[in-house]
Amino acid sequence: MEKRFSEMSEQELRSSIALLSEKARRAEQMGMVNEFSVHERRIALAKSYLLNPDDFVAGEQYEIDGDPGSTFMIDYVNGTFAWGYRTGNREIEAFPISMLIKKEQQ
Repeated sequence: MEKRFSEMSEQELRSSIALLSEKARRAEQMGMVNEFSVHERRIALAKSYLLNPDDFVAGEQYEIDGDPGSTFMIDYVNGTFAWGYRTGNREIEAFPISMLIKKEQQ
């Protein structure tokens, strides 16, 4: 039985990320787009457990990794997920915190 990411140590998380990265690379090489996407999402989830959720602040803007030009305003953080709104969208969405990049102040 496989452990949940929340039950893993930092070393176990890093090992899982490496294994999932290898599986994603193989899936991409074989043209298995859906499988590649699943592995990429699991990698993002695992990486979120290596971060401190307190570093992600409600009311601040973040860029979304993998979606250049999109910004995301955090409404609240629940565990390793940030809930909020993309700029120009009224539907609430959730992203693993590892997918959010602090927007540079201009």
